Amino acid sequence: MSSTTFTGPSDAQTDAATAALAPTWWLFLVRGILGIIFGCLALIFPGPTMLSLVLLFSAYMLVDGVAGIVSAVRAMRRRGRWGFLLFVGLFNIAVGIGALLWPGLTVLAFVLLVASWAIVTGGLMTAAGLRLNLEHGRWWLVLGGILSLAYGALLFITPLIGALVLTWWMGAYAIAFGVALIIFSFRLRARQQQGTNPTAVGTAA
Repeated sequence: MSSTTFTGPSDAQTDAATAALAPTWWLFLVRGILGIIFGCLALIFPGPTMLSLVLLFSAYMLVDGVAGIVSAVRAMRRRGRWGFLLFVGLFNIAVGIGALLWPGLTVLAFVLLVASWAIVTGGLMTAAGLRLNLEHGRWWLVLGGILSLAYGALLFITPLIGALVLTWWMGAYAIAFGVALIIFSFRLRARQQQGTNPTAVGTAA
């Protein structure tokens, strides 16, 4: 007589999705740390020129996009779900390159660019989070997605804000988003460690 942690097809699917992401937990940790660093820089230096703000955001997007693509490649090698990670990585790189190509963006144009990015990535992260196992960070990834959606909506509602206020908002969002990703990464790490322990998957009697 045996028992397992699965109670139905949906449980098996969510656990499989979590298991596919678990080996890349450290990449989510890196992305979270980068988000916090970016947020702290934005808050510590609240009065940058528009050009420096655009360049800082662009650099963050490029590095985060590369990390997302690496996660996608690792998940693909393990035959896990990699489409979401690849799309987000490519999208972030595209946004970063766009910001670099037009460094003279006005405040309004930059706000709309960031708002669009936040809403798209927030929606994708929320949808992906709902596919994960409840015990291994589902709601932390969903929280990151909701934060992105809320931030993007806020920027669309009040687009005519100054560069100073935009910097404060961006810094606070990046720190909260980074914290959510770091906690999520440690939940994934716990899932990976559980996977290496045969007794964590099932027991036999």
